[in-house]
Amino acid sequence: MNNHEIWHQCECGEEYDIRQNIICPGCVNKYRMKILIACEESQAVCIAFRNKGHEAYSCDIQECSGEHPEWHIQDDVLNVIENGRYDMMIGHPVCKYLSHAGNGHFDFFKYGNRAIDRWHKRVSAADFFMKLWNANIKKICLENPVGWINSFLPPSQVINPSFFGEPENKRTCLWLKNLPNLNHYKDHSLFGEKTHVAVRPTYIDKNGKPRYFTESISGYRRDAEKLRSKTFPCIAQAMADQWG
Repeated sequence: MNNHEIWHQCECGEEYDIRQNIICPGCVNKYRMKILIACEESQAVCIAFRNKGHEAYSCDIQECSGEHPEWHIQDDVLNVIENGRYDMMIGHPVCKYLSHAGNGHFDFFKYGNRAIDRWHKRVSAADFFMKLWNANIKKICLENPVGWINSFLPPSQVINPSFFGEPENKRTCLWLKNLPNLNHYKDHSLFGEKTHVAVRPTYIDKNGKPRYFTESISGYRRDAEKLRSKTFPCIAQAMADQWG
């Protein structure tokens, strides 16, 4: 790599070494935000915003798996919100009791007290979701699959990884406060390059039915819930590119 390739001139006129800085050092503080990525142990979204020059922190009660513990707060996110000041929060509240995927387990006549216990956990999960939504943070995005929250708080946008270049099917709702919808394009246009790709099943089962990402991860695996909840890199990058 020669000197011409490693030095980049910013719109402000300053030149900087791209090996040392991802964005112009002279402009970084002008646009730098303090961002909390709630309920994230993978650090996918945190790292995407860090690469844009922002002071982003992942937060979860679990240890992080993204290899940047210095950017991770291992604590209840409600404690962190109360004690810190953030410009933006992107939250991934646990969907186990909120998603429509588990609706069959709320049948009292079939499951008795287990169903009642599950309803209590659903109400608790919804209460946690709303505490994040009502946090004293100007810009908020919460994501969850289609579920119980939709019945009383309609999402701002519904997206899929395939909208942003990953050939996977994982329908995801976004609730946005003071943030625009994420742009994505089915075809090339004056507004942007095509971002959509065709969805490709992970495998075809013995009955010939296509099975996609979340269906392909067995519920009997100890880490199944964690694997299914991870944010696709393409969505993390779209958030950082468009909101950062």
